[in-house]
Amino acid sequence: MKLTHLDNEGNARMVDVSEKPATFRRAVASARVRMASETVAVLGDRSLPKGDAFAVARIAGIQGAKRTSELIPLCHPLPLSSVKVDIRLVEDGVEIKAETATTGNTGVEMEALTAVTVASLAMYDMIKGVDRTAVITDIMLLEKSGGKSGTFQRPE
Repeated sequence: MKLTHLDNEGNARMVDVSEKPATFRRAVASARVRMASETVAVLGDRSLPKGDAFAVARIAGIQGAKRTSELIPLCHPLPLSSVKVDIRLVEDGVEIKAETATTGNTGVEMEALTAVTVASLAMYDMIKGVDRTAVITDIMLLEKSGGKSGTFQRPE
């Protein structure tokens, strides 16, 4: 196995994707923000003092995906054709999923992962006034398709 972001001397480099064909690429990632049951209740009845945490986190996730190449060294800037961020209340907090898509010559996994991470940070920022014990966890790629490496589906 060879790390693609290292040259023959072990120096970091941006991968040259100019010869790769442009194909449809899609990725889905998820994250969780675990919090106290009282905080889940406040989110559930939409009585958070700062306002609509779901809307703020959703927009933050979309913005994060669009800025991935500015945040993660060596990522290519991509013309995203779609970013969807869904947030749902679960028993111990919120589950955040992001789906990113493009037609291009490199994948959108980092954009999906950045979307759920930034959305999680925004959710934490929205609830920290009532719950500083919240924990961001389980950030992971769930699936990806397109490109030379084909399809990946995380096993259950």
